[in-house]
Amino acid sequence: MASLKEIKRKIGSVKNTQKTTRAMKLVSSAKLRRTEELAKRSRVYAQKLTEVLNEIARKMQQTNVDGIDNVFFKECETPKKIDIVFITADKGLCGGFNAQTIKRVNKLIAEYKAQDVKVRLRAVGRKGIDYFKFNNVELNNEIVGLSAAPDYQQAAEFISEVAESYVNGETDKIILVHNGYVNMITQEIRQDQLLPVDSSKLELNSVSTSELELEPDEDDTLLDALVKRYVEYTMYYSLIDSLAAEHSARMQAMDAATNNAKEMVKTLTVKYNKARQEAITTELIEIISGMESMK
Repeated sequence: MASLKEIKRKIGSVKNTQKTTRAMKLVSSAKLRRTEELAKRSRVYAQKLTEVLNEIARKMQQTNVDGIDNVFFKECETPKKIDIVFITADKGLCGGFNAQTIKRVNKLIAEYKAQDVKVRLRAVGRKGIDYFKFNNVELNNEIVGLSAAPDYQQAAEFISEVAESYVNGETDKIILVHNGYVNMITQEIRQDQLLPVDSSKLELNSVSTSELELEPDEDDTLLDALVKRYVEYTMYYSLIDSLAAEHSARMQAMDAATNNAKEMVKTLTVKYNKARQEAITTELIEIISGMESMK
C-alpha cells in the first residue's frame, strides 16, 4: 500500500487540478455568453441577407425561361473535384468537439473517393490541421487563429480564394463543415453546400410581397455581389457558431473533470484514512508486543 505521505501528495495534486478545471469552466462559461450574444446578432443579419438573395433569385427565375443562368447557381450533377472547408478549434480540452468534425470530414472524403471524385481540404483551426498533417493528408489551405478569434475580413479573404477557384472552374462544389452550437449542453455537426448555392434552400416558388424593383441588366451584377457577400458571411457566421460550440463543449468537459477530481479526492481521502488507521494499529501492536516481551 502507498505511504501516507504519497497519498497526501496525490490528494493535494488532484485538488490543484480541480481548482484549474473549475477556473477553466468559469472562463468558458463567460466566453460562451459573449459568443452566444454575438451569434444571435449575426444570425439576424444572415437571415436578412438570405431573404434579399432569395428575392433577387426569385425575380431572375421569373424573368428567365430556363431558370437562373448564373455561375453561382449551376449545380454540377457529376462533380470531379470538390473542396471541403472545415473548422476546428485551435485548442483541446473540449471533449469530442474536434473529433466529431474530423470524423465527418473523413466520412465525406471516403464517400467522394468511392465516387472517383478528387477532394481538396481547406482547414481552419490547429487541431484539424495537426490531425491531417500527422496522417499525411495534403491541405490546400490552412489558417490558425481564426477559429479562436473570428474576424470578418480574414474570413472573407480566406473563403474568397476558395470561391474564386469555383468561379474559375477549378472545383465543382464547395462544402463547409463545422461543429455548431445548439444550446449549453448540445453541439451538432453542420454540413452546408456553399457553392453552388443550394436553390432548394431558397423559396423561389413562393409569392413575393417585396417592393424591390430591378432593371434586367442589373440582375446578374447584383446577384454576383450578393452571393459573394452571402458566402463570406456564411463563413464568418460558421466561425462564430463553431466558437460558441467550442466554449460549450469545453465548459462541459471541465465540469466533468471537476466532478471526477472531486470523486477522486473522496476516494483518496478514504484510502488515506485507512492507511493511517493501519499505521496506528501497527504501532499499537508493536508497543503491546514490546511490553509483553519485557514481562
